[in-house]
Amino acid sequence: MTDPYERSAEFVDVMMAPHWEALGPPLAKALQAFEPGPVVDLGAGGGLGTLVIAEALPDAEIIAIEPSLALRSVLTARMSERPALRDRVTVLPEGLLQAALPPRVGGVVAMNVIGHLTPEERHRLWDLLAPGGRAVLNLQPPAEPVEVPMARFADLRLGRHRYEGWGRAEPAGPGSVTWHMAYRVYEGERLVREITTAYAWRVLGERALREELAEHGLALTPTGPEDLGMYMIEEDAHV
Repeated sequence: MTDPYERSAEFVDVMMAPHWEALGPPLAKALQAFEPGPVVDLGAGGGLGTLVIAEALPDAEIIAIEPSLALRSVLTARMSERPALRDRVTVLPEGLLQAALPPRVGGVVAMNVIGHLTPEERHRLWDLLAPGGRAVLNLQPPAEPVEVPMARFADLRLGRHRYEGWGRAEPAGPGSVTWHMAYRVYEGERLVREITTAYAWRVLGERALREELAEHGLALTPTGPEDLGMYMIEEDAHV
């Protein structure tokens, strides 16, 4: 399977860190509603979210799923360098359909990942939540397969270098877009390196997600600041 993050992995964590400063506190608060049991961190990336889960739920076992070898290398190193997490966090390299998971989990965290999942994988995810499980995820624009113009999403400094992250999206058929990413490294005003890559993303809006969840007897509730697009998924009490 092609790794969409093979070329960009060195930039992902440093550019996502400011985003996680905003995501972390509302995610930690939402996690307090999880049932006892293992927590699945789906698409754990380099583990920034895994650390939030570990701190918010200090007694929970965590199963971190990350198919990207490049990102998983960061994740595994980050978990192993923390002695308190070595017995709590299991890292799985498979996708959701192949991962060996417990028959019942306390909850699932799926941050910044829902567009990577196929419809089949999403239905597998919803099935994991019965009975009584919960999930927290975020929805990222666009909600429809439309063009998104090139924009800078990250600008940070590390030593003598300044790093910029740029992205644009173009429709790629019904229900999906292709994101085109550019990662640029500057020394002063001089561009010293540029890495480009692209990956497919399945668009999903709130209305479509709500309808899909209803087929599984699940309800969708916004949580956290509105601009973060975070939602709690749980059993629909009215079903």
